[in-house]
Amino acid sequence: MNRKATIIIGLQAALIVILFWFLIFYGKDEYEAASTKGEEGIETKSLVVANQANEKGAATLILPTALQQQSGIQTTKLQTTQNQSATASFGTVEPIDSLIEMRTRYLAALADGNVTRSTITSAEQNLHRLQLLNQDDKNVSDRAVQEAQASLNSEKAKLATSATLANGIRDNMRQQWGSTLANWATQTRSNSEFESLLQSREVLLKITLPFDVTPNKNTPLQIAPMGSQTQLVKARFISDAPQADSTIQGKTYFYSAPAGSLRAGMRVTTRLNTQGKTSSGVIIPHEAVVWYSNQAWVYQKIGADKFVRRLISTEVEIESEAISGWYNTTGLVANDVVVISGAQLLLSEELKYQIKNENED
Repeated sequence: MNRKATIIIGLQAALIVILFWFLIFYGKDEYEAASTKGEEGIETKSLVVANQANEKGAATLILPTALQQQSGIQTTKLQTTQNQSATASFGTVEPIDSLIEMRTRYLAALADGNVTRSTITSAEQNLHRLQLLNQDDKNVSDRAVQEAQASLNSEKAKLATSATLANGIRDNMRQQWGSTLANWATQTRSNSEFESLLQSREVLLKITLPFDVTPNKNTPLQIAPMGSQTQLVKARFISDAPQADSTIQGKTYFYSAPAGSLRAGMRVTTRLNTQGKTSSGVIIPHEAVVWYSNQAWVYQKIGADKFVRRLISTEVEIESEAISGWYNTTGLVANDVVVISGAQLLLSEELKYQIKNENED
């Protein structure tokens, strides 16, 4: 092959490469436009049809009956119920380290007193023996008798000091913790209730209640950590508390409750049933509730295929053999239908709708 043929072949190859590059460069925009058009043509159908006026802009969702069955949507009709009125208040989980420290000092003072009593008994016997010997023709000197008497008096003074110290500690306990807890702490053998506190099986609560409320052992009280979504637990009445809570006005009382998730220093919310007062409302089942923005919601069925989100109250929780859930006196009424299975799916669809609107804006 001569040089001229080689040059011609090289020019042809370069021309082919240049033409191929132009084809790719100018065809790229048309390809991307076609791909975008195809993607836009595939759109997931939203279940939300309108952002109607509802609590905090909740939207109305439309879900055909057939799709409800496929998605496992189940509903229940709310029933009217009577509930005993309750007083809501607050309290704290009290650390008992200072009570334990006072108890230790008190028991130590008692132990010192017991040791001194034994010494006094021995000193009295020694003094009596020396007195007999002194009276029997001065077999011991008067000075020995006097020294024995002085030793006995010294031990009696120690006993009085120990008793005064123990009494002072006990009185201080009563001032800070009340008579009941002071009596528990000053027993040489702790009762089962106080042992539960010492071993952290239970915690001590100081609850502040309104001035017109007077609880007792028969008054049910339920508590939960402030801001938590855990179920209420029962607390047991102990006694009046001698010191007030500086942050809340009212009368203070001591209660105990299972330790569980409670920790010293925690704030708690309380619910105290008020005897003789009842109100009418509905119970929202636990399984109907979905949490969003740190609030509790349910989906109410307002038509054959329409659902809307409603805000509910979680201040009062009711547990019974028939049904358990949140007691509400406003918003929802008897015979309203709420979703008890599939509510989370409806919330997801509503949030998709909101995100889509934000992106379009």
